[in-house]
Amino acid sequence: MANIHINIGSNQNRRQNISGAIESLKLIFNDLDFSSVYESPAEGFDGDDFYNIGVNAVTSMSIAKTSESLRKIEEQHGRDRAQPKFSSRVIDLDLVLYDDIVDESSNLPRDDILKYAFVLAPLAELNPKAIHPVELESYQALWQVFQLNKEYELTQYNVDQILKF
Repeated sequence: MANIHINIGSNQNRRQNISGAIESLKLIFNDLDFSSVYESPAEGFDGDDFYNIGVNAVTSMSIAKTSESLRKIEEQHGRDRAQPKFSSRVIDLDLVLYDDIVDESSNLPRDDILKYAFVLAPLAELNPKAIHPVELESYQALWQVFQLNKEYELTQYNVDQILKF
């Protein structure tokens, strides 16, 4: 069994789409644990603010099968992959970590961890003492450095106040 971390994001019907994606995740993954909900402005384009949430889960699926399952959930919830990379999203499910595996072809650990507050903050919340397999620093320490060195907008909400699942 592998411990994984997934980041879910949406800036269209955010509550409904993220709640629906979480219900789908519950059908195929075990031991789900959820971060707070983080609201942030769109990155790289003009658009509505996003909600993002981190999810820890356990799976017996391979990396490829896990990624395929996440893509299927996106499709089931209306994700259009023909849209540009930086555009509004009905739903976005990213595999951020798969155990401590480093696999560049699968983008693991996901390089967005070190780029975006909306990826690192929920990861650090759920896994503060876990060690990034490349940086060899805890996610809590990486988040503290990020807060000092990066400019970002991020609002944290209690998951129970925002989402219903």
